Order: sequence, then structure tokens, then C-alpha cells
Amino acid sequence: MPIKTLHITNAYHRESGGIRTFYRAMLEAADRRGRSARLVVPGERSEVEEVGGRGRIYHVAAWRALMFDKRYRLLTPASYLPPFHGELWRILRDERPDLIEVSDKYSVHWLAGLLRRGWISDLKRAPLVGMSCERMDDNVEAFLGRSRAGRLWSRFYMGYCYIPFFDYHIANSGYTAAELRGAMRARHGRPVYVRPMGVDADDFAAARRSEQGRRNLVAETGGDERTKLLLYAGRLSPEKNLPLLMEMIGRLEGDFRLVVAGDGPLAGWLENEAKVRAPGRVRLLGHIGDRAELLELYADCDAFIHPNPREPFGIAPLEAMAAGLPLVAPNAGGLLSYADETNAWLAEPNGESFAAAARAVINDPAARKDKLARARWTARQYRWQVVTDSFFQLYDELIYQFPSSRFARRRYRPAAFPVPEEYERPGRLESQASPRTHVGERRRRGYWRDPGSADSRTGSRGAS
Repeated sequence: MPIKTLHITNAYHRESGGIRTFYRAMLEAADRRGRSARLVVPGERSEVEEVGGRGRIYHVAAWRALMFDKRYRLLTPASYLPPFHGELWRILRDERPDLIEVSDKYSVHWLAGLLRRGWISDLKRAPLVGMSCERMDDNVEAFLGRSRAGRLWSRFYMGYCYIPFFDYHIANSGYTAAELRGAMRARHGRPVYVRPMGVDADDFAAARRSEQGRRNLVAETGGDERTKLLLYAGRLSPEKNLPLLMEMIGRLEGDFRLVVAGDGPLAGWLENEAKVRAPGRVRLLGHIGDRAELLELYADCDAFIHPNPREPFGIAPLEAMAAGLPLVAPNAGGLLSYADETNAWLAEPNGESFAAAARAVINDPAARKDKLARARWTARQYRWQVVTDSFFQLYDELIYQFPSSRFARRRYRPAAFPVPEEYERPGRLESQASPRTHVGERRRRGYWRDPGSADSRTGSRGAS
């Protein structure tokens, strides 16, 4: 029987971005590799969507989110708690996966705690993986404001109400992983693996400029043949630091225009700000669902502007690099996994610095040519085939090593230990060392407590 993995996320709807793109790529890769993959997401109604010959998406009827971005729906504990025996509970019982991955820090991650305790009966104890595609402390700051209390609460929540529920953690960048490592308590030590997202590099590289399409965009923003089009593509949400776009365009000369592709709770605010700060120079296109239209838009613009200094990874900026579109971005956050001074225009996240970087893109053709060549090469290293193969190789290693790991043993409490460095390799796509090496290395270093032993080499008591 082929290995079957089951993935659960709330960050998925018809117009959602990076996480939806990632899991779609994973389902297509599962079919290519001849293995089974299941994805469970909230939806308007319950239905099953087959993807290829081995992929399947369970859309589970769920209520809309009550705050923040109401386009999202939420799987709640009622869908899996034992007293309710909800739809997610039934899916787990029917599918019986070899590995369960949860990409959610708010309402579904509690499921992992139930599974660790064996509270869902007649279900094989599979490895439990927490997939982190964002940082909680950044989200708290974006939606509730910057405060010491918010940072302390995020750290406490991550350390006691998220990290211990899983056996393993995967983060989409070293920046995202840093929150996990910083919040981790010694008694709840967990391996943290870094695995990046990807890009359809060939599709974006093949995009070609449409002169008519570009003329239309220029005309809609009141420009002429000298006009330079700056593009932002992404969600219009507080965590994206959209005020920086308005600060930048307000400081740029009249030849620059800003084109915004995306939708979200700040769409109305952005439209009003554009009328005040740059009247007639900002064009809001809304969400673009047609892929061919999006590819053409990348090709028709002169630079891609990404304003978020707290970006967990950033698929859209990577797409811009693949398309040969100059990237202007902050010199901070998860996009530094692939963006640097050799392939992008990095700047301090303020209006003046971003405006200067946008001018540099236009005013230095030699530097632009060199950086774009390097950017295309970089993007090809993150092709979805390479990235998804890396994920599945890691899943297989975790499934293989799990029976002999401390997480599969429930009759003793292993000593507290730091996470060995071999688990943490930011920026690497290849798989980790063999699982047997991990176990032997932990025993050699004294991290392992024999179930029958009355003491341990560390002499301390911890929790699994």
C-alpha cells in the first residue's frame, strides 16, 4: 500500500494565496510520485474533490470567520471532538493516514493534542506534524498592535499551547522557524525542519509582455509613454504592511504608477488612501483568478513591490523573480531565504527608501540586467517539483523513524534535551540524515532514556 498523508488547514478558500498554492502543488506531486495525499479544508458546503488519480480534497461545511478576513471559513473543534463525532473525525477514521499534518495555530491544532493522548479511539497513532507558514507574534502585532504583553502572550501560547501538541514541526523559512525555536521549552523540545515554498518557474519565465495590455494599464492610470508601472500582488490585509505602498507612491514622481492585484479587508481603505495620497496614480484590479491574466500582468509591469518586512516566505515575490520582474522588498523577513542584494533591490521598510529603490530599478539598466539574470536562476532552484519532492522525502523519513522515537513511547517521560543541530538546516532542500543516525546520535550524547532505566545521563525529568 502506498504511503498516505493527510493535511488540514483553515487558510484555504477560492481566492486564498500561498497555502492554497502550496497544497495544490503537493497534491499534484503526490499523483506524480504514485502516493496518496488528502487535504481537509473548510468550505461553504461539504463535498469531495478528486485531484488526479491519488489526490483528494475534503471540503467540510464551516462557518465564516467572525473577524479579520471574513472570506475565510474555520474548521472548529466541533468537527473533531469525540462528543460530537464531526466530519473531520469521520474523515480521519475513514482515511487512516500514515502521517497527519496541521497548518493552523488557532482552532485545529488542538486535534493533535487529542491524537497524542489517544482520545480518538480505533485510530493508528500516526506522526503529527505542525506546519508553520506564518508567525503568531507577527499576526498579533498586525491585528492587535505592538505591545510587550502581546509578544509575551504569543511566546507563552506557542510554547505551551502549540509546540507540545505535535511530534515534529516544519517551517517555511528560517524566519518562521525562529519563533518556534525561541518559544520552545526544554521539556517540550521538538525537531524543527525548514522547508521552503516554491514557484512555477517555467510558467512565469515564459510570460511575455502584451503591448495592448500595458497600454490599457497606462491609460487607466492616466499615464503616457514615460510611465513606469509598479505592481503589488497579494492579499489586502493588515499583516501585509500596505501603508508602505501609499508612503512610497506618494514620494515618487508623477511618471510612476501603482497597480494593485488582490482583495481583502483593507481594499476600501487602500482605495480611499490612494485618492488622497496619489490621486489618479493607483489602479486596484481586485483578485485575479485567471492564471494567464496574472502571468501577463507580471510581464506588463516594470517592477514588483513587496512591502511586508514580516513576510513568512513570500511566493509572490519569488514569482516576480521567475518572471524577470525586478523585486523591491524589505531587507527583513522570510523572503531573505532567497532574495539578497545580488538578485533584488532591498530597502529599509519606509516610504523614502522604497521610493529610492524603485528609482534605482529604472535608472541603472546595467545593474538591472545582472540582477534579473541572477533572480531567474534563483527562482529555478525553488521549482515546485524540487520543493514537493523535498517535503515527501521528509514525510517518509518521519514515518520511518517514528516507531523508534520518543514520541511513540507513552510509558515513560524522556529527559529534557536540546534539539540536535542535524534537525535544523535552514535553506536546504535535500533530506535530513537517516533516521537511524538521529536515534544513535541521541543515545551517544545522552539524550535518550531507556524505558527500563531508573535514571538518565542528564539527571533531569522532562515531558514528552
